[in-house]
Amino acid sequence: MFNKEKWKRNIRAILSLDSHPGHIAAGLAVGVFIGFTPFFSLHTVLAIAAAFVLRLNKVTCVTGAWVNTPLTVVPVLAASYKIGLVVRGLPPQEFHFKSLQWVHLKSHAATLIIGSSILGFAAALFSYALCYWLIVRFRKKDETLATLTDEMEELGEDLE
Repeated sequence: MFNKEKWKRNIRAILSLDSHPGHIAAGLAVGVFIGFTPFFSLHTVLAIAAAFVLRLNKVTCVTGAWVNTPLTVVPVLAASYKIGLVVRGLPPQEFHFKSLQWVHLKSHAATLIIGSSILGFAAALFSYALCYWLIVRFRKKDETLATLTDEMEELGEDLE
């Protein structure tokens, strides 16, 4: 079910991608934002499309879209709904839904989209900063990666 070594390998692979740390982190951040939207069956497709349109790292964008797991989807949805109610100036209400299919959520569409956008944006900012910091910190441990990262940060772009 949960393979710790596989997770470590995948994280190391992302942290050592041959790209500017900002480019990798931006892909993850956009994916995280998409992962917070209430369009559950479309997260991967939206992440791939966003990665192509925005010219982001496809691996990190799709990875970010998967951040909202079956364990977190209901609390995130409830928090999005509450935030959306506050922003819209509506009184607190119970949030009832039959399933995660859009047909069952569309009666709350405006509230969910507003709330999930705010929550997703905050999560995207946090994930960008964390990912950038982790990449730089991870690369400092390897002399070749450290030199490459320093040059990328100095020039502000990927090195070819």
